[in-house]
Amino acid sequence: MHRAGRESGSEGAPGRSKRAVRSWILYDFANSIYPAVITATVFQIYYVGTIVGSADGVGELWWGRAVAASALIVALTSPLLGAIADRSGARKRFFAAYVAMCLAGVGLMTTLEPGMIVAAFLVFVIANVGFESANVFYNAYLPDIVSPERLGRTSGYGYGLGYLGSALGLLIVLPFAKAGQLEIVWLIVIVFFALFSVPAFRHLPADGSSGLGVRQAALAGIADFRRITAEVWGDRNLRRFLFAFFFYIDGVLTIIVMAAVIATGTFGFDQQGVIILFLIVQLSALAGAYAMAKPTDTLGPKKVLTGVLCLWVVAGIAAYFVQSPDVFYGLAVAAGFGLGSVQSASRALMASLIPKGREAELFGFYALCGRSSSVLGPLLFGWVTYVAGGNQRPGFLVLTALFLIGLVLLQRVRDPFVSAAG
Repeated sequence: MHRAGRESGSEGAPGRSKRAVRSWILYDFANSIYPAVITATVFQIYYVGTIVGSADGVGELWWGRAVAASALIVALTSPLLGAIADRSGARKRFFAAYVAMCLAGVGLMTTLEPGMIVAAFLVFVIANVGFESANVFYNAYLPDIVSPERLGRTSGYGYGLGYLGSALGLLIVLPFAKAGQLEIVWLIVIVFFALFSVPAFRHLPADGSSGLGVRQAALAGIADFRRITAEVWGDRNLRRFLFAFFFYIDGVLTIIVMAAVIATGTFGFDQQGVIILFLIVQLSALAGAYAMAKPTDTLGPKKVLTGVLCLWVVAGIAAYFVQSPDVFYGLAVAAGFGLGSVQSASRALMASLIPKGREAELFGFYALCGRSSSVLGPLLFGWVTYVAGGNQRPGFLVLTALFLIGLVLLQRVRDPFVSAAG
C-alpha cells in the first residue's frame, strides 16, 4: 500500500546527488566508533569492572539499566520528534543537535572516576540518547537521496563502511585502552565522530519549510501522534514488519550491548581479548554487509533477512553448548556476517514501506520498535542469568527465541520489492 505512494526517482531528482549519497554513507563510518568503543567494549568494561567494580553481578545490573533507560527515552520521544521534524523542516537541525548531545556525553566521560556509579549512568544515558536519536533523522534521509531500486545497496554500503570505521576506531584506541589512558580514548571518539560527520551536515539535502516554527510544529506533532499510531496499526504490512522487527532486532541489539559481558563472563576474555574479538566480528560484518547489499536489491530484503535470521538461530543454539573460546570465535564470525546484512536489509525494507514526505515520523516508529525492544532484551538476559545463578548460557537460548519469533512473524510480511518486480 505504501509502495504506491513512492515513485521511482532518478539520480537527478532533488537531493539525489552522488555527493549527498557519499556523505550519507560516510556518516555511517563517522558514528561507528561510538558503539564500537563506548557501547560494546571499552566503556562497557570500564563501567562494569571499574566504576561499579563489583564481582557479584551488580555491574551487569547497572549496565543493563543504563542501556534500558536510554533505549526507553529514545523509544518514547522519537515518533513525536520525527513528526515535528517533518512538519517544521527542522530535520537537519534535530540531527545536528543530537550528534552534539552524544559528543557532549562522551566528553563528560573524561570526568568519571571509580565509584561514580550514578554519574557514569547519567553520562552514558546522555551520550546514548544523543547517538540513537541522531540515527532516527539520519535514517530518514535514505529514501530522499536514492531511488527505490538502490535502497538496499546504499543501506548495505553504509553499514559496511560503518563496520570498517568500527574496526579502524578500535585499532586507534587499543594502545591507549591497554595503557589505561581512557581520557584519550574518549577524546579520540569525539574527534573521529565529529570530523567524518562534517560532509553529512554540509551535503545532505536541506528540508523544505512548511511555514511552521518548531513550537507550532510541536503542537501539530502532538495532535498527529495518535493519527500516526492509528495509521501504522491500520497498515497491515507495515504493522507485521514492525512486529517482526521488534523481536529479532531485540536479540541483535542485546548481543551488541552485552557482548563484552558475555565474552568476559562465559568465555574468560580480558579487555584486549574482547577488543580483538570485536574487531574480528566487525570485519565479518563488513564482509556480510557488502556481500548481501546487491542481493538485498535483487532478491528483496525479506529473503535476505530470512536467511540471516536462520543463521542466527543456529548460532544461538550452538553457543549454548560451546565451551572452547576458539569455537566461540568461529560462531562470532558466522554471526557477525549476518549482523551487517540484517540491519541494512531491515532499513531498506522499512524505507520501501514509507510514503513520500513521511520519512522522519515513520522512521521514528521504526526506532520506537527497535529501541523499545532493546529495553526488554538486556533486562531479560540479565534476569535469566540471575535466576540461573550467574550462568549466562540460558540467556543465549532466550536470545535465540527472539530471533525465532521474529523469523516466523517476518514470513507474514509482503515484500514490496518482490511485488514490484512481479
